[in-house]
Amino acid sequence: MTELLSPDFISALQKVLPERAILWSADEKRPYECDGLSGYKALPGVVTLPDCLEQVCAVMRLCKQYSVPVVARGAGTGLSGGATPHPEGVLLSMARFNRILSVDPVACTARVQPGVRNLAISEAVAERGLYYAPDPSSQIACTIGGNVAENAGGVHCLKYGLTVHNVLAAEVVLMGGEVIEIGGEAPDQPGYDLLAAFIGSEGMLGVVTEITVRLLPVPPTAKALMAAFGDVEQAASAVAAIIAAGIIPAGLEMMDTPAIIAAEDFVQAGYPRDAAAILLCELDGTDAEVQTEIESVSSLLYECGARSVDIARDESERQRFWSGRKNAFPAVGRISPDYYCIDGTIPRRALGEVLLGISELAARAGLRVANVFHAGDGNLHPLILYDSGKPGEFERTEALGAEILQLCVRVGGTITGEHGVGLEKIDQMCVQFGEAELEQFHALKAVFDPEGLLNPGKAVPTLSRCAEFNAMHVHHGELPHPELPRF
Repeated sequence: MTELLSPDFISALQKVLPERAILWSADEKRPYECDGLSGYKALPGVVTLPDCLEQVCAVMRLCKQYSVPVVARGAGTGLSGGATPHPEGVLLSMARFNRILSVDPVACTARVQPGVRNLAISEAVAERGLYYAPDPSSQIACTIGGNVAENAGGVHCLKYGLTVHNVLAAEVVLMGGEVIEIGGEAPDQPGYDLLAAFIGSEGMLGVVTEITVRLLPVPPTAKALMAAFGDVEQAASAVAAIIAAGIIPAGLEMMDTPAIIAAEDFVQAGYPRDAAAILLCELDGTDAEVQTEIESVSSLLYECGARSVDIARDESERQRFWSGRKNAFPAVGRISPDYYCIDGTIPRRALGEVLLGISELAARAGLRVANVFHAGDGNLHPLILYDSGKPGEFERTEALGAEILQLCVRVGGTITGEHGVGLEKIDQMCVQFGEAELEQFHALKAVFDPEGLLNPGKAVPTLSRCAEFNAMHVHHGELPHPELPRF
């Protein structure tokens, strides 16, 4: 056992959890050594699998009493190292909290446990004509608790918002085992908006044990268009033109040539292999609204240089159009031993500039990049292709990822849109924020977790780490301060 997991702690843990809910051996713990960012791995000190609120509270009380770190985990589909375990701590798996507790079709809400899969919510309420809007690409596997931790989005977040816009209330266990209720189903709540603070806090403030989500009526009509462009910058200008026209699509996604070819080889979505970029645009609403917007968007796409615009003829073809985008990540995984997924967000006006910048940075690094992203809200997902079996290539890939994120900051964007910071982007937090902002982040965490036991070392860097990072990069002339000229 590790130094922090003392015999007294182990004995106390065995008294509050059944034997089947504690994993000690290395083989049992191995599946929990990383999340979707497999470049960061660590065996947890111990894995716990509680199945009720009382057990979660008991584990949290013990961890506080014995000063043992806690990392909460959902399905482990995260891509920023946010669920990387602590080698001397408790990995608190919420996988057994997997029930939909209630559905209110009148209020259009559902109460769910954090281990419920994202897609399972929509499947459960489909017969009532309802669905849950946020739809990350991993929605078949990712859990709503993980979505809350990272403030996940998805292809329909442009019109319907991120997790923070679709969660009404939550039950949270604090570090000492206390249970609090935040948010509520009323339009507004008295006091500070703690719900918004917890959503996207990456498991650093508390452990969510119950969530009330907003459900939406399934739109009467939804149609998708696919536009092919011979130039990436033309596709980027089309995105801006659509939004400027006052049209808010349900989804507006962009893919470049490497991503197009990979997706087409994998799922045969009907994508044109010779296109420099494609835009997928989904419009929903009443039949009349959708038809009017299809005509307007088609005209705008052609005006911006689209060489073709295909409109899905039926629901089957609409799903086929989206299948390539939804499967882009595994598709890229088929053509490269490994890939590293970046998550940065930029103003729409900078799309063309940043795509050009990514291309030049990748060429300089000698690495391939496939671009897949939520073009409508500027959330980029460049996929850097690499081979972890080649010495030094992962480090080179990380360095390119950091440069891309710093480019995003330089054009007025941010280092994450929906994947969180975790371990992956913690140094780029030093680029995004100054000392005063970071001090306030630490102060907020200290209110809920004064000993720093919840997911330690993630998301918010220490001031000393930032000082070292900034000194090193300024010394080498590498740090892209916002006031410097753009790329």
